[in-house]
Amino acid sequence: MKFILGTKTGMTQVFTEDGQCHAATVLMVAPSVISQVKTAEVDGYDAVQLASGTQKEHRVSKAAKGHFGSAVAVAREFRARKGYTTETTAGIEKGAALDASVFEPGDEITVSAVSKGKGFQGVVKRHKFAGGRRSHGQKHSEREPGSIGATGIARVLKGTRMAGRMGGDTIQVKGLRVLQVNAAENILVVSGAVPGRKGTLVEVFSTPK
Repeated sequence: MKFILGTKTGMTQVFTEDGQCHAATVLMVAPSVISQVKTAEVDGYDAVQLASGTQKEHRVSKAAKGHFGSAVAVAREFRARKGYTTETTAGIEKGAALDASVFEPGDEITVSAVSKGKGFQGVVKRHKFAGGRRSHGQKHSEREPGSIGATGIARVLKGTRMAGRMGGDTIQVKGLRVLQVNAAENILVVSGAVPGRKGTLVEVFSTPK
């Protein structure tokens, strides 16, 4: 079971030994500590809680400081279940320190992060609608949604694709691969694109084979 918290710093290109060029995302990994290990016998499920970074004390509640022992900036829980990371948390101890060296080049990983917020958007950008026809008789309808097809019941059906807030959702991307590991500077270089803007907190965990 491999997992770590990182921060997206940008994208680059990486050339492999066989000359292939891969689009890659650079993640800055902050040293983390396992703050809690949950078990099915006590908590009802298996999970590992990971704490990373520091925060000003007045921004952290007394309950959080009592739990972590200090003013921790971020904490995330990696739940152990089939198809997510692994089925058990055997061999993981509370207080153990983790850094970028937990991963190796070639490891298949899954990442989870919050995507970029795009504000209020129309149906053409949000749902890839084609818009109205550019023919004679059409006026200012190039990007309109058209009929919603709810005449008979006289109400808007739930789930109808319409304009609204876009982005800012938790996105999980599978099938990525670790290209480079710099344990000295705590940097992970992963293949492909990772959701979010620069500075977004990214959860990285191994994909079961």
